[in-house]
Amino acid sequence: MKTIKGPAIFLAQFADDKAPFNSLDSIAKWASDLGYKAVQIPTWDARLIDLDKAAESKTYCDELKGTLANHGLEVSELSTHLQGQLVAVHPAYEELFKGFAPKGMNAKQRNVWAIDQVKKAAVASKNLGLKVHASFSGALLWPYFYNWPQRPAGLIEKGFAELANRWLPILNHFDENGVDLCYEVHAGEDLHDGISFEMFYEATGKHSRVKMLYDPSHFVLQQLDYLTYIDHYHEFIGMFHVKDAEFNPTGKSGVYGGYQDWRERPGRFRSIGDGQVDFQSIFSKLTQHGYDGWAVLEWECCIKSPEQGAREGAQYIDQFIIEATEKNFDDFADSGISDEEFKKLLGLE
Repeated sequence: MKTIKGPAIFLAQFADDKAPFNSLDSIAKWASDLGYKAVQIPTWDARLIDLDKAAESKTYCDELKGTLANHGLEVSELSTHLQGQLVAVHPAYEELFKGFAPKGMNAKQRNVWAIDQVKKAAVASKNLGLKVHASFSGALLWPYFYNWPQRPAGLIEKGFAELANRWLPILNHFDENGVDLCYEVHAGEDLHDGISFEMFYEATGKHSRVKMLYDPSHFVLQQLDYLTYIDHYHEFIGMFHVKDAEFNPTGKSGVYGGYQDWRERPGRFRSIGDGQVDFQSIFSKLTQHGYDGWAVLEWECCIKSPEQGAREGAQYIDQFIIEATEKNFDDFADSGISDEEFKKLLGLE
C-alpha cells in the first residue's frame, strides 16, 4: 500500500485581485502558512500562471516551481476545468459559457481556443514534471439527462461518439507527453457518474490516458454510493478533490433542487467537516487500493467563509491521511514455516 500525499489546495476559488490572493508568490505563502504542502493551479488564471510560457519554456516552469519551493510547496496538478468545458458545449449553454474564453470569440473560435489550451496544459504538465492533469469533459447530452421527452434511440450513443471524437486528438497529445487526463465526474458534464464515465471510456476505444478526478461531494448530491464507487473505479482514479456536501430532502424538494439557489437546495456543498461525506472511510478505501496521489482541498460552501474553510481544511486532511503500513499486524506470530512443513500442513506427507 501507498500513502496519500497532502494536504494540497485548489487555488481557483481563492484567487483574487486583493493580496495575498493576487500572485502565485503571495498565495503560496498564505497556503504554506496554513499547513498545505502543494497547490493545484487553475491554468486560466493569469495571476497564477502563464500557460503559454509554461508550455513553451522549461525554464519558466522551473522558476514557477522555485517560487513554490521557497514556501515549502510544490505543484500537485494543473487544471483546465474551464477550457475543457468548452471542448464540447451544447448550443443551449453557449451564452452561459462564453465567459470562459477571451472576449469577442464566437462559438467555433472558443472551441478551437479551448482545445489548444488543453493541449498546451499537457506540455506544461510535462515541463513541470507532472503525470496527471485535471479537466472537465464538456457536455453535448446534458439537456437530455432526464428521459422526458423520451429520447430517440441512438441519441446517447451518437453523443458519446462525438464527445470521444473531440477528445481523442487531445488524449493522444497527452499520451505523447506522458500525462494522464483526469476528468472530474461532475453534474453538468456528460461524464457525471460511473455509467457515463464508462460510456465515454468505451467510446474512446478504452484510451489508456482516460482517468478520473474523484470528488465525493458531487455523488452526495446525486445520492450515489461514493464509497462503493471507489471499489469499482479505483484503477481510474488519478486525482482526488476533498470537498464536502450534504443532502437533506424535504417534502417540497429533492435531488433536482426546485430551481432554488445553493442555500435553499436540499443538496448543497459545504466546507469540509460541515457536511455528510465520510472522509475517514474514503481515505481508508483509497489507501487500501493504493492511491498515492494528492488529497486536494476544493473549497465550496454557501455558508462558511473561504478563509475559515481553508484553515480548517488543512487540519482535516492532515488528520485523515493514513500512513500506509508496510507490515502485517500479526507478523509477530509468524512461525516461519518451511516448505517441508507446508507439505505436512496440507497433508501431502
